[in-house]
Amino acid sequence: MTDHDPHEVTERLSTAETGMQPWLWLPLLRLLAQGDPVDPQDLAAAVGRPAEEVRGALEAVPDTEYDGSGRIIGLGLTQRATPHRFEIGGEQLYTWCALDTLIFPTLLGAAARIESADHATGAPVRLRVEASGVTSVEPATAVVSLVNPEDLSSIRSAFCHQVHFFASTETAAPWLENHPGATAIPVAQAYQLATTMAEQMLAQAPTGTSGNGANCGCC
Repeated sequence: MTDHDPHEVTERLSTAETGMQPWLWLPLLRLLAQGDPVDPQDLAAAVGRPAEEVRGALEAVPDTEYDGSGRIIGLGLTQRATPHRFEIGGEQLYTWCALDTLIFPTLLGAAARIESADHATGAPVRLRVEASGVTSVEPATAVVSLVNPEDLSSIRSAFCHQVHFFASTETAAPWLENHPGATAIPVAQAYQLATTMAEQMLAQAPTGTSGNGANCGCC
């Protein structure tokens, strides 16, 4: 990371620099949020595009997760366990990073319960996100780490694996010392960035994929 301005990386993440296509990713998120693996053919039907085009778009994001049958189980939002538990629409899911937990409520149009852990100490960090924003944070001092890597082509390894919850700036300090390009910001500020990022993604999406719960069938 060469710049400590957290807005820069969120602007980059909401562009095609990551390889993610809004016309594909947003419908996929809603299907994943239903809690079952997603068959690529069903995804193609959902987005109204040829299966070959959908496969090509998925291949452009090498971090996409599949089960043993070739069905999609994760792309930011995942059905495979990670440190970041994300409950929405009655489904227990997970996310690739701390910031994802704050982005997806806006994209999916629903409230979420989030439980993670201080990356340094393992102490629990719990949040509740409603339509109005973050309504509870335990502990109130929790922060989110951010980095701004030069290459975002593998978003999970370059970005997500460095974006954690910490219970406070004090517990984040040793990690930040070992990651001199990183920063840590309060959850409220991280949510504001996440909301801006989600709104940019929704604005890029085709008509009919706006983030409201009626479109996703679960949230």
